[in-house]
Amino acid sequence: MRASYGLPYVTPDLVIAWERGMTNPTSPELTALAGVLWCSAGELIGKPRTLREHRISRSLAPEDVAHALGLELLAYLRMEENNDWRGNDRQSAALAEVLDLALPAFVTVTGREARLAEHLRSAVTTRWQAYTRPITKLVPLDRRLLEDVLQKLHQGYQGQMVATLSWGEGSAAGDSSHSGRDFLDRIVDHFWTNVQQFTG
Repeated sequence: MRASYGLPYVTPDLVIAWERGMTNPTSPELTALAGVLWCSAGELIGKPRTLREHRISRSLAPEDVAHALGLELLAYLRMEENNDWRGNDRQSAALAEVLDLALPAFVTVTGREARLAEHLRSAVTTRWQAYTRPITKLVPLDRRLLEDVLQKLHQGYQGQMVATLSWGEGSAAGDSSHSGRDFLDRIVDHFWTNVQQFTG
């Protein structure tokens, strides 16, 4: 990598730090590493999670993405570096198209996942009907589909929590309480699984 790709500072220790996740390679470093290993940068990333990783997995230059979105390059790079999407609705739609983002990835990349999780937790612990509209604003799904998914999640969570209401202090109540916390911790995963089940 030092001579072939003009990266004289890349040492074995730096590569080990990349492997251990202690630091992340820059875009040129990742491209060089992929070249040395005779693979694509996307193969090194695995499942992309960030805006930058999705772009790299599609082998797109930041200039190309910025141009397609109608953004200045520096503005796009700031969003990518901070993992903080600030595009408008038109730019968000273009982003989904350019990076070929599935809906769950789109929600994550655009920074909507935390709000989605918050709304979903509230929906399953209280009245799910009140959260249909706020969730629709975050996730562009058919309203009827969303209602079906929210109702199923609500029933699933409430069914798990019924055992915690028993007067006894048996292990069933404790297991149910733990199961309920786990359900809430993984609420977004449950949401997408149910969306997939309903859409087949």
